[in-house]
Amino acid sequence: MPKDGWQVGIDIGGTFTDLVAVLPSTGDVRSIKVPTQRNDPVASIRAALAAADLSAECVDDLVHGTTLVTNAIVEDRVEPVALVATEGFEDVLDIGRAGRQHLYRLDLLPRREAQVPPERRIALAERVDFTGAAVLTPDTAAIDEAVMQAKAMGVESIAVSLLHAYANADHERAIGAALAKAFPFVSLSHEVNPETREFERTATTVLNASVMPIAARYLDRLQREVKGARLHVMHSAGGMASPEAAAKRPLSMALSGPAAGISAAASVAASLGLEKVLTFDMGGTTTDVCLILNGAAEISTDSKLAGRPVRQPMVAVESIGAGGGSLVTLGTGGLSIGPQSAGAEPGPAAYGRGGTRATVTDANAVLGYLDPTRRLGGAITLDVAAAEAALAPLAARLGVARRQRRDGAGAGAGYRGTRRGRTPMHPPRLRRRGAHACRGPCARVRHRRDRGAALLLGLLRPGLHRGRHELHAAAIRADAEHRLGREPFCHAA
Repeated sequence: MPKDGWQVGIDIGGTFTDLVAVLPSTGDVRSIKVPTQRNDPVASIRAALAAADLSAECVDDLVHGTTLVTNAIVEDRVEPVALVATEGFEDVLDIGRAGRQHLYRLDLLPRREAQVPPERRIALAERVDFTGAAVLTPDTAAIDEAVMQAKAMGVESIAVSLLHAYANADHERAIGAALAKAFPFVSLSHEVNPETREFERTATTVLNASVMPIAARYLDRLQREVKGARLHVMHSAGGMASPEAAAKRPLSMALSGPAAGISAAASVAASLGLEKVLTFDMGGTTTDVCLILNGAAEISTDSKLAGRPVRQPMVAVESIGAGGGSLVTLGTGGLSIGPQSAGAEPGPAAYGRGGTRATVTDANAVLGYLDPTRRLGGAITLDVAAAEAALAPLAARLGVARRQRRDGAGAGAGYRGTRRGRTPMHPPRLRRRGAHACRGPCARVRHRRDRGAALLLGLLRPGLHRGRHELHAAAIRADAEHRLGREPFCHAA
């Protein structure tokens, strides 16, 4: 490894990949934005390094934020999992909680179907009480039988969640050791979420198991790609993790990209002495908002992702499918923004890559918020005429003037984002609002006025600001891990 090599931060978004590289010995800084290759994120990293005229051999440290795990969960592209549970508690995922996602919609399912179907649930004859005392210890025959059943299910990832394993993990360790000899991926609840409440602990453990193969393959390929460089992965609570730790607990990579931007915004807020800041991260696919109080982002330990419980430290982000590439449609209730997105290919019509459906970016291009002479990612020149053509069918159906239709699309995305940042304890009329992502400053100018913020802070190069913060992110949330009785997960660079 070079002694005085480059330090590189890379953030892969749904539309663009941002890179910032710093050479500490000279202070030289390079910043690059390239289109994301959504089907091959490693290729996006390779392209960004090449665009910055860097090779993997000259990089000391590479810090990386990714939406790989989040997208797999949201798009339901996770791997099948088998579940080993205490006999009599195999159906805890079906029982769940009494709450409904839609309180007044009896025509809809009260919650998503369990991630592990009944035929892939294995009962283990064992029992530990709430004090951690072993009531029934599983014998070798019971463990061997559970492993044989798992082998017959044709999966490569196993989740183990035994009753009260947070109080005494001996039984989980025993079955986990036996399973590890037969399966490449084993997720144990006392390692993932050592807390009471069986449903949330089991659901989180299963979700972690379902993304382990995806994350392991990706991280293994990435490490081979960057060769001798030290690789750090952004943690969902704002710190960093080693690739080995992230592969074991890949669920911690969920929201790792937005976490970097929020940590960057928190750093800026603290340096400026701002007490209350609402961040607004508008990317190509989603808009994320988060509240920062006294220079620190709110951390949640009990969240949901795509309707599934996720119990681990995460930045308290509210995310909606209303980004720059989100499609603008007309339904019975009027204009709607997202959650479907034009993505990077073909992208908004304004990108000139064959897109024909109207997006928020097209509205911003027609409004003149975006400079048509500037090349995006070094490869895209805005086509305002194509954006106009994409918006025209909506205008015809609505019977409105051009200015009205583009104003409506631009306002809708930002308004949805600020609404989601509203909570009973923290109303939206905050003192400051920051914009730290690619399209954030565009939307914030309007919504400072509409939502009563005293000051708007925008970043001239917001996407790169997130990438640069990834260079300096440290274990700022390790205390949350200790509070939950876990081994330290985050580490400093």
